[in-house]
Amino acid sequence: QVQLVESGGGLVQAGGSLRLSCAASGRTFSSYAMGWFRQAPGKERAFVAAIRWSGGSTYYADAVKGRFTISRDNAKNTVYLQMNSLKPEDTAVYYCAAKLYPSTYYSGTYSSPATYDYWGQGTQVTVSS
Repeated sequence: QVQLVESGGGLVQAGGSLRLSCAASGRTFSSYAMGWFRQAPGKERAFVAAIRWSGGSTYYADAVKGRFTISRDNAKNTVYLQMNSLKPEDTAVYYCAAKLYPSTYYSGTYSSPATYDYWGQGTQVTVSS
């Protein structure tokens, strides 16, 4: 069983920054691909960013490209989401997710929530205008 615990959410003014962390336990972390998703009230869960086990391949939603950076530290079993230039529309609950042993198909499916095997409980990010 894999457990994912997010942290780092909070309230920030527009233009500010936050760094989210997701600590994983239960299996060899380097075997996972990791994703970040977000869900605003009344909306579906949406892809934000993803990273393969080696960190060499990263993927971003157009809405966050150039502002958010995903990274991972396999020694610490942790994935990060650095969020800069935050906007009110970034307000949501942010979830991290893990995909065990991603195949070559992952490059085409990373943005779908159904791709992932495990989810964290979420952390709230609120950006005030």
